[in-house]
Amino acid sequence: MAAGTSSWLDDIAPEILSKLHSDGDTVARFAADYGSITNDAPPAAVLRPSSPEDIAALIRCANGAKSPFSIAARGNGHSAHGQAFAPGGVVIDMAELRGGSGQRIRVSAEESYVDAGGEQLWIDVLEETLRHGLSMRSWVDYLYLTVGGTLSNAGVGGMVFRHGPLVSSVLELDVITGKGEMITCSPELNSDLFYGVLGGLGQLGVISRARISLCPTPAKVRWLRLFYTDFDNLIRDQEFLISLRDTTGFDFVEGQVLLNHQQVDDPNFFSIEEAEKINQLTAEFNAVYLLEGAVLFDSTSVVDQKVEGLLKQLNFVPSFAFSKDVGHLEFLNRVYVEEEHRKSSMAVDPSQIRHPWLNLFVPKSRIRDFQTGTEGILQNINPTGVVLLYPMNRNRWNENMTVVFPEEEVFYTVEFLWTSTEEDWKKLDACNNEILEFCHRQGIQAKQYLANYTSQTDWMEHFGEVKWEKFLQLKQTYDPKALLSPGQHIFTK
Repeated sequence: MAAGTSSWLDDIAPEILSKLHSDGDTVARFAADYGSITNDAPPAAVLRPSSPEDIAALIRCANGAKSPFSIAARGNGHSAHGQAFAPGGVVIDMAELRGGSGQRIRVSAEESYVDAGGEQLWIDVLEETLRHGLSMRSWVDYLYLTVGGTLSNAGVGGMVFRHGPLVSSVLELDVITGKGEMITCSPELNSDLFYGVLGGLGQLGVISRARISLCPTPAKVRWLRLFYTDFDNLIRDQEFLISLRDTTGFDFVEGQVLLNHQQVDDPNFFSIEEAEKINQLTAEFNAVYLLEGAVLFDSTSVVDQKVEGLLKQLNFVPSFAFSKDVGHLEFLNRVYVEEEHRKSSMAVDPSQIRHPWLNLFVPKSRIRDFQTGTEGILQNINPTGVVLLYPMNRNRWNENMTVVFPEEEVFYTVEFLWTSTEEDWKKLDACNNEILEFCHRQGIQAKQYLANYTSQTDWMEHFGEVKWEKFLQLKQTYDPKALLSPGQHIFTK
């Protein structure tokens, strides 16, 4: 066991102590995450649990220890700023619960739901539900994230405008609280914990199981990419599409910003000729915009008529509409395929790649101001990565959940998903900070998603007075010693 842990070692039950690992390689692996920016806060040990009961036992030990230690659950380590770290404490390796009997994924086709362990990856959940001809209504863009980690934030993607964030599809949870209690909760049972955990950033408990509603899977997806050179046309069309009723519009709406003559490189979607045509367009403009849409369908003749009618109402650059028909799995797993292609084309050691990401929710009323300011900030750099921009409907978000979002009826998610080398990530991080400062100066009430605050004062402002007081009460009820998820810096320094 690592130095500095002797003060609480004697308080840990032998059966749990045998599952703690503190060798140098293990500790180092859990002191780094996808962002690869922070790696100076190693845990004292890593728990490799055999069951959720092991997690509960560890948390009870921490509560009873003479010197309580912090605990963080780590799913697939996809945080960007160390949010799943537990400096000097214990990180729970949730991946250890994968495998095992039944893979901890069970589909009820009769009642249209799936029970999935908090440690499970969405790609595995999807593949299992598809075997029953079922799928979830709303999905995140990247499927190699865990159920528990995603639901602790919200889960956003191009279907949110219609079905709400992924947390909106949850019917029931099993949660291991910060007191080591194993509690089942739902909108009717222990509802304060249920709504508190969804978007609760791991502060109230560890999600060990989620029951999520399902719906029939369509046969195919018509996947579209439309190009714009005018920002107003882009957002006008996006807002029009998310205003349509379920059966009349797209089932998926996202957007992307191509800055500084950034070229398109996606051989899985575009032909060589199409890519050349698009890149000639991007070479002419400092910023080009992409509207990405999709329609789920079973009948080709019906989707042809529907898409043709919609395209006539949109204002993209003439002859710059591209589409292809793909299977449900291929469409939902598109980001993974694109990421693998980008990594294979980068002449950089993967260990040197950094991801200084910034994710914001921006009110519709200020999106043009935001666009003008941020494109001005970024015009003198040549970043690698993706900038996503698309609107969502607030009425699809549940006010009872801990997750925070703007008060306007329509707001945009803007995601600066940078990929950089070890040498230049600080430049992009400085740009992120400049964007945040610009919002502050201009009074743009943007909310960070996957937030990276380091002071409680900032978190209080983030949540707002009413939601903060409610969150604080829940914390005192379910994790009174503030043991869980210290890497978020909400209740710990």
